[in-house]
Amino acid sequence: MKDCSNGTSKNELHIAAFSISSSGQRHLFFGILIMYLITVVGNLTIIFLVCLVPKLHTPMYFFLSNLAVVDVTSTSASVPKLLFITLTQDHKISFSCCMTQLFFFLISATSEMFMLTSMAYDRYVAICKPLQYYAIMRKNVYIVMAASSWILGVLNSLLHTLLTSILQFCDSQVINNFYCDLNSLVDLSSTDTFSRKLFLYIEICVIFLVQFILTIMSYIFIFSTILKIRSSAGRMKAFSSCISHLITVILFYAPSAILYMKTDSEDSKYQDMLLSMLYILVVPMLNPLVYSLRNKEVWGAIAILTNRKRFKI
Repeated sequence: MKDCSNGTSKNELHIAAFSISSSGQRHLFFGILIMYLITVVGNLTIIFLVCLVPKLHTPMYFFLSNLAVVDVTSTSASVPKLLFITLTQDHKISFSCCMTQLFFFLISATSEMFMLTSMAYDRYVAICKPLQYYAIMRKNVYIVMAASSWILGVLNSLLHTLLTSILQFCDSQVINNFYCDLNSLVDLSSTDTFSRKLFLYIEICVIFLVQFILTIMSYIFIFSTILKIRSSAGRMKAFSSCISHLITVILFYAPSAILYMKTDSEDSKYQDMLLSMLYILVVPMLNPLVYSLRNKEVWGAIAILTNRKRFKI
């Protein structure tokens, strides 16, 4: 627990962000801006394609469009403020803005976890029980699965945001990251946060590990079924139908596990920021590329919309 002899304040916090030269700041700004624009445009393209092309009105693409919404939300919650800090060197953030940023980031992180598990189950049913796929993955079923992911994300985010908002903070506290992340805020508090940290780690273990194990179990059954397919063409077709989701799972869980499971040290500040950058900006940017570059249905949907536009002209 920190000593706040100068009093406590919830009016203002400071975000450390990246300390580099002026020329480096400009390069960083344009680099982050380009990645952010690619992320937003790529994910919005996925959302519009799924909404406008009836061919993509399937459970898999419904979950994919929800994942795209999650990615846009997570990046938009933190990256614009980072761009502002990089451009102006004004590291201040109001406590209310910090809590808002934390709230939307936690919604995205939690919802994405449940969404990836739902997508893994969808792939399990499609490959392991293909004849029963449309009977199991009915419209009301996958809508409830997606809605549950969002509701659980909102409830978890609301809980942590409220618990964090009642903590006490010393004046002019610096968040050693480029956004208001939960771990940094808990570490900064002048309140005794032992029980808070214990609850956080238990929850991470329960939610994170359970969802990860369920996803891994789905893929164990999937690979087991694929290996039983006699023709190599059939095996490749089945494997290609889930490879994009598998890559997304790896991109999500790998940096998350390293970020939250590693031990703290004084030299880990920039490591944490780089891992956070990978998790918040790079992964959401790659997700639409992963799903589109190898996906004939997505390119076919783009062709349908393009031809439709030409026909109208």
